[in-house]
Amino acid sequence: QVQLVESGGGLVQAGGSLRLACAASGRTISNYDMAWFRQAPGEQRELVASARRAGAPTYADSVRGRFTISRDTAKNTVYLQMNNLKPEDTAVYYCAADEYGNGRYDAWGQGTQVTVSS
Repeated sequence: QVQLVESGGGLVQAGGSLRLACAASGRTISNYDMAWFRQAPGEQRELVASARRAGAPTYADSVRGRFTISRDTAKNTVYLQMNNLKPEDTAVYYCAADEYGNGRYDAWGQGTQVTVSS
């Protein structure tokens, strides 16, 4: 099973940028579809962006054009570049891995807090 550790969260002003990183260990991310989710207080967890083993990345409507997901196989790391951040982007961000490509993400990181001030 792959282990995932997120980093890069923090406090930023609206309009600012952050880059989250998800370092994988135990197995190579080449064997997984990877994604970033987020969960705000009192809200359901939502899929923010996904980068499957094949095909183009996908994004939630709320972040398309502002966020970019990327995979670095050499570093076994997945990134989420977040630009033009908004207060509504405030949430805990989680990295997740799907081994079988069925949309059931079965490996999760511990999460990293992103707070955007207005």
